[in-house]
Amino acid sequence: MHMADALISPVVGGTMFAVTAGIASYSVKKVQTKFDGKLELNEKKIPLMGVMGAFVFAAQMINFTIPGTGSSGHIGGGILLAALLGPYAGFLTMACILTIQALFFADGGLLALGCNIFNMGFYTCFIAYNLIYKKIVKNEISKKKIFIASLLSVITGLQLGAFSVVLETAFSGKTELPFGPFLLLMQPIHLAIGIIEGLITSAVISFVWNARPEILETIKSGQVHKKVSYKKIIIVLLCAIVLIGGVVSLYASSNPDGLEWSIEKITGSSEVEYTGAFHEFIGSVQEKIAFLPDYGFKNSSNEQMKSNIPVSAGTSVSGIIGSLLTAVLAILIGVTTNVYRKLKKGANQN
Repeated sequence: MHMADALISPVVGGTMFAVTAGIASYSVKKVQTKFDGKLELNEKKIPLMGVMGAFVFAAQMINFTIPGTGSSGHIGGGILLAALLGPYAGFLTMACILTIQALFFADGGLLALGCNIFNMGFYTCFIAYNLIYKKIVKNEISKKKIFIASLLSVITGLQLGAFSVVLETAFSGKTELPFGPFLLLMQPIHLAIGIIEGLITSAVISFVWNARPEILETIKSGQVHKKVSYKKIIIVLLCAIVLIGGVVSLYASSNPDGLEWSIEKITGSSEVEYTGAFHEFIGSVQEKIAFLPDYGFKNSSNEQMKSNIPVSAGTSVSGIIGSLLTAVLAILIGVTTNVYRKLKKGANQN
């Protein structure tokens, strides 16, 4: 559900970027957990932020087919991040994922970056997680509760995100995508995608709960367990990242995703043309920055074959490099936030 720049106007794009920046700034201030009665960032969580960001980046490369539709979908990962990191760290990690995708892989527009982070991060991490997931697992965590909470919260977050896409295009004056028909296509297809993502999310969270139940207890209660260890989870996730990003991504569905499918049903094409000088400018900037556009090498497939470089190599390289960049950015934000909070704490004491 990555929106392209052509779907929104500069005013909508700028407004949503400002809104998203405000939410990110607030999240930086709120990334904290209780430890010995004091509020501070849990340093043990920082590596997990990086690894979870890399895992979701790799997982988003895997488009699964939606039977009987000719469409495909991929996980958003917002509920997964919120459940394992907390809503604030989850939102910041999602922002890292989508920023890396837009900058270096041209997946989602630069102008639409604020929209994409809001649509895929805000509704899941702050609305669906707090109002649905957290309420269901509030008293006691179990596999059944994880399953129900994951399924309902993922579906709700994705439905809200899909509806937001329709609103943003409407506010942008995209007359080629009439509000009614676009809405009637976007909501059902993302309901189907949400069901599959909910099952995947439930499976991953259940694995973490079985391996390290104290991690979920920490997020649920806000109280850090002194003996909490992320090493086993991080090792398993690192192996999964290499496998998913480097190998499984080669077998992703080539069908258009839910957003592209909806656009194609209305316009006859999965893409909407750029309009205006600003769109041309921001598009050219992205083209220069993105060194692996659409998760492949910039040279054409014919040139790759002539140079004996398989086309699939670009996908594998993209999966590994993208995951690494996401991990580095997420960890950098976590470390920077922690340093900032310590400096602020020291200044207040003085």
